[in-house]
Amino acid sequence: MRKEKFTEGNYIHVYNRGNRKEDIVRDTKDKWRFMQALRFFNDSHTSAHLFRVLSRSKPGFDQTVFDQKESVFEMGWPPNWPERDPLVKILCYCLVPNHFHLLLKEIREGGIAKFMHKLGLGYGKYFNLKYNEVGRIFQGPYKAKLVDKDVYLKHLCVYIQALNVLELFPGGFEAALRNFNEAMKFLDSYLFSSHLDYIGLRNSLIIDRDILNEFFPKPEDYKKFVYDSISAKDFKNILEDLKLE
Repeated sequence: MRKEKFTEGNYIHVYNRGNRKEDIVRDTKDKWRFMQALRFFNDSHTSAHLFRVLSRSKPGFDQTVFDQKESVFEMGWPPNWPERDPLVKILCYCLVPNHFHLLLKEIREGGIAKFMHKLGLGYGKYFNLKYNEVGRIFQGPYKAKLVDKDVYLKHLCVYIQALNVLELFPGGFEAALRNFNEAMKFLDSYLFSSHLDYIGLRNSLIIDRDILNEFFPKPEDYKKFVYDSISAKDFKNILEDLKLE
């Protein structure tokens, strides 16, 4: 397991992408499985066999239901499990076909390292079993960087939740700037980013807003900051030293 020198209270930007830049999610079910992995692996008790265990749990967590988004946004903790004991706080996230970004808070010694180990191992087992493949699905060890300034935390959450999504807009980010209103509709409809939670359209069981709730106490505050930041010409330059790709 990778060992990090983070201390409790640190905010960490974490990133990883598919091996040889290949997709880590190939269909919608894979995307929801990854979302479920973010939620259920963030616990000291869950094992790398999470998906198999959940599929055998009590009613409400049978395989048919577990394949749906409700287990990420609506269902409670499995009743036959020990009380939830989180390893980290997940402040925001974004999943796109060949990579993901997370903003995490270290809340216990080695929590981020343990969570990322479980996430990579557990989701990798699911992926290889489904597609009859072997070997690692991620490019290598995840990249992680300490974020120690409030201004960077605010902009980083926009970079993670919004800019990565807008890269998927037809024609990419530059086209999104030229078609701003359509791009914002595209962003506000993307399901696999915590952006929807911060604009008030969803209440994810994955995230803990922590300090971001202080920065953006109302959805309107976050939305205005997103729109102002994206339209600012120097926005990408602000984040150059935070990028991990």
